[in-house]
Amino acid sequence: MKSIAFHTLGCKLNFAESSYLAGCFVLRGYKQVEFRQKADVYVINTCTVTQVAEKKCRNAIRQAHKLNPTAVIAVIGCMSQLNDKEIETIEGVDLILGNDDKPKLVDLIENYQKKPTVENHVCDISRLKTFFPSYSSSDRTRSFLKIQDGCDYFCTYCAIPYSRGRSRSGSIADVVSCAEVLASEGKKEIVLTGVNIGDFGKQSGETFLQLIEALDKVKGIERYRISSIEPNLITDEVIDFCAASESFLPHFHIPLQAGNNKILHLMKRKYDRELFAQRVERILCKMPDAFVAADVIAGFPGESREDFEDAKSFIQSLPLAALHVFTYSERPNTPACSMPNSVPIEERHLRSNELQAISDQKKDLFYQKNKGSIRSVLWEADNEDGMMFGFSENYLRVGRKFDSSLINTITREKLETIDNKYKSYILRE
Repeated sequence: MKSIAFHTLGCKLNFAESSYLAGCFVLRGYKQVEFRQKADVYVINTCTVTQVAEKKCRNAIRQAHKLNPTAVIAVIGCMSQLNDKEIETIEGVDLILGNDDKPKLVDLIENYQKKPTVENHVCDISRLKTFFPSYSSSDRTRSFLKIQDGCDYFCTYCAIPYSRGRSRSGSIADVVSCAEVLASEGKKEIVLTGVNIGDFGKQSGETFLQLIEALDKVKGIERYRISSIEPNLITDEVIDFCAASESFLPHFHIPLQAGNNKILHLMKRKYDRELFAQRVERILCKMPDAFVAADVIAGFPGESREDFEDAKSFIQSLPLAALHVFTYSERPNTPACSMPNSVPIEERHLRSNELQAISDQKKDLFYQKNKGSIRSVLWEADNEDGMMFGFSENYLRVGRKFDSSLINTITREKLETIDNKYKSYILRE
């Protein structure tokens, strides 16, 4: 039996795709092993969002080649799509696939014969028009379900439209069918994922609201989370539906990117900070206990210290539960690369640290606010030194002594003790 190992970098979308592909290989008779183990085939699903992500991609390729110099190494995903010629030069690489060719991976590996040259299947970005449905299944209690791919926004800092193409999605019927499969496998929670999920159905005339209304009716799925949705696309109707639904959870991730309108304009974002604040306000008005997080970028070109202090003050004023902080990283061929007044690297990192400190404060406050509440917790399968963990409906991490009988069950728990070591509530015997 041949063995295969996956290493996935980047977003939940990548993880959904890797998990789906891994399942396809298992059906073909492959044994999936950990990436740190010796395998016959290694698949690296790459990310190109930051320079750090690309460095991790290169290191993963070298690690795979070191583990087994005779293995077939396939590199797929966003970095492959944009930097295939660079990847060709890395020792050990056999196959390179862009984002349009991922569905072909299993057949390509099955029929592959080792050769001295790299087999490059990356197509021109203009050909990225197909939608590759996928979902994670066997590797986690929760499932990540891909509902959309690509993006039409072309924000000045972002390479994703150039690596994943224009926005496209499956039909409501297809997504519902995937959810029904996951329900039949015993999954209780689905995380809806994509590049810009609020754009769902743009070509077909279907809408994201219609999609979640349909998913709400799928029997067997008890919980849905919306992974990330643009502030201009999370409408009043979507918020109100989630508030009324028993299965759509009070947990939202809304990209802010900058807390200063001047910088938002330079980024070519499709909203101002006032709209962002309105969206957060409406969510918390309808769902007072909701966990609302935001992405922010530190050190964008043209961001003065005054601009940053203004942004920081705005972010501090928002009733968010956490931030996901990114240090600005130049992406080749994006408009931001040629913008004047670049922020020095050291200053970017300093600002990132300041924003991360705000995030830590907000998360601590959110946990303290929920102390003494009774929450529903879905227990995950991982055993961490005799402990198991799960998440409440509003995304509080909860831990207890490992009990295999609780895996993939939902229990009601009173949250009283916050443990800083585990950064979670801990249930005591």
